[in-house]
Amino acid sequence: NGGGMNGSSTMMDFLEEPLPGVGTYEDFNTIDWVREKSRDRDRHREITSRSKESTWALIHSVSDAFSGWLLMLLIGLLAGSLAGLIDISAHWMTDLKEGVCLAGFWFNHEHCCWKSNTTFTDRDKCPEWKSWSQLILGYGEGAFAYILNYFMYVSWALLFSLLAVLLVKGFAPYACGSGIPEIKTILSGFIIRGYLGKWTLIIKTITLVLAVSSGLSLGKEGPLVHVACCCGNILCHLFTKYRKNEAKRREVLSAAAAAGVSVAFGAPIGGVLFSLEEVSYYFPLKTLWRSFFAALVAAFTLRSINPFGNSRLVLFYVEFHMPWHLLELVPFILLGIFGGLWGAFFIRSNIAWCRRRKTTKLGKYPVLEVFVVTAITAVLAFPNEYTRMSTSELISELFNDCGILDSSKLCEYVNDFNSTKGDDLPDRAAGPGVYTAMWQLALALIMKVFITIFTFGMKV
Repeated sequence: NGGGMNGSSTMMDFLEEPLPGVGTYEDFNTIDWVREKSRDRDRHREITSRSKESTWALIHSVSDAFSGWLLMLLIGLLAGSLAGLIDISAHWMTDLKEGVCLAGFWFNHEHCCWKSNTTFTDRDKCPEWKSWSQLILGYGEGAFAYILNYFMYVSWALLFSLLAVLLVKGFAPYACGSGIPEIKTILSGFIIRGYLGKWTLIIKTITLVLAVSSGLSLGKEGPLVHVACCCGNILCHLFTKYRKNEAKRREVLSAAAAAGVSVAFGAPIGGVLFSLEEVSYYFPLKTLWRSFFAALVAAFTLRSINPFGNSRLVLFYVEFHMPWHLLELVPFILLGIFGGLWGAFFIRSNIAWCRRRKTTKLGKYPVLEVFVVTAITAVLAFPNEYTRMSTSELISELFNDCGILDSSKLCEYVNDFNSTKGDDLPDRAAGPGVYTAMWQLALALIMKVFITIFTFGMKV
């Protein structure tokens, strides 16, 4: 028996401290799943056997079992905090392109006007918020004021995008793109050193704010998954069990991906399903529950920060007050057909453009490409108020229900209160603002369709 114990201890030491070149992985190689799981199984067996020898060993065994849940808690807290910081910063910098708050430059347009004494209909024209023409020229009306606001909008957009691409190129080349394809590759067992490191996390967080604020036709949802996985990978180094085992680390990264989707869309369950169905290669049952826990903590943290000021996880949400009618299925069917056709068109066009970027000199000048695409986007976006605002604000504008005091063009209906009978609200005719909004939305759709093709795949 003594000889058997010594043999087991020798084998355990070999598994814990591998020889040079044995058990370690070079960059762009695949891990040995069988060996990693065997190491973890032997490590767990050793801890369990030692827990019967002393109280300290028992405490170590309990802490080892609890470390996974503690790691999920830390990932959720960090991912939710970073998502809140990104949302608040992007909202402020997007409004900075149009003006500044005199009460405090760190306030965005909405927060700046919260304490204003203006009426509800003029809430967006509070005296505390000044457009660039009002700040520089002293007035905000007229052709010259419009040209100055136009120039400042384009200048800020170019500055944000150039800062983003220069930071990515100079400090963290892995921070470009959404990161989801590479994360799927890593979770399948592939090694990409530095892709989930601290520099990638820092630069990704900063450049994500800059890229979204510049007005480029892209979103922060995909990159938030990359940010959350960076958090998970960095926090793994606090626990020996996950630092020394690549298979165990990938369980953590699966849970981090779920937390990323949770803060991106405000959907913890959706995050777990995304991680289970889309990105994960190895997903045991315990990872399912830990992923859900991490997603819940991340969502709760983001809601506690309340970046949008509406006590919700996202800027836009849906509330149903009336039952739907069978006839309403027709526009939903048409919307689904359009979505499928647009998706196929976008994928084919974007692949063709990315292939052309690789095979021509265009790929050698990523900074120039970002500069040109940003300039074209900003020049086309400013005249149309629906392309001038951020994508999240645009979707929120489309989702909101129309109230009687709502000042949106989409809610500009003809009010005829004399025709009201009882508690029934009569059908109202569309006013001129609705028709103007329809034309502007149609132009915004056309612009977004084509500019998105050239935006995705840039080094930002």
